[in-house]
Amino acid sequence: MKIVFIDRDGVINRDRPDYVKSWSEFEFLPGSLDALKRLTLNGYSVIVITNQSVINRKFVTEAGVQEIHEKMTSAVVDHGGSIEAIYYCPHVPKDGCNCRKPEPGLIYRAQADYGLDLSKTCMIGDSLKDIQCARRAGCGSVILVRTGHGKETERLCQDAGTQADYVADDLMAAVKWLLGNPI
Repeated sequence: MKIVFIDRDGVINRDRPDYVKSWSEFEFLPGSLDALKRLTLNGYSVIVITNQSVINRKFVTEAGVQEIHEKMTSAVVDHGGSIEAIYYCPHVPKDGCNCRKPEPGLIYRAQADYGLDLSKTCMIGDSLKDIQCARRAGCGSVILVRTGHGKETERLCQDAGTQADYVADDLMAAVKWLLGNPI
């Protein structure tokens, strides 16, 4: 099974400073549906790994986040792609959990559920937390996209001494690189 872990906000959909709290606030980034379709057609399974502190901040219920994910997955399927699973952390940073990125708990959960060799997986994200999470988990490759927080993250990665294997302008550019450089 070829697995790509993908962050949600800022990679698949437009990130919002006030959080995505409903389907009406969810907006796919240009090219992201085509990128997910291309991964699917090339035999990759997509697992979304996302922090959703919006739940514990009481801006939306867990059922509300699940509804957003169901509609997102349905839209991806309608476009010819697929999402294998979605793992999310509902906690706020002060909770100190092991599932909130940059901690690798969500990836480890997926590893246990799917029997994954993490060295043969890829993580695509737009934040330093995504890059650190992937490195801590032992993902085989890590791609930073410049959408969302990505432009700022390039500098933060340099300051933190944590580098992505590739920096792409968006999810489609990341997918094209991955397909040319399989894990």
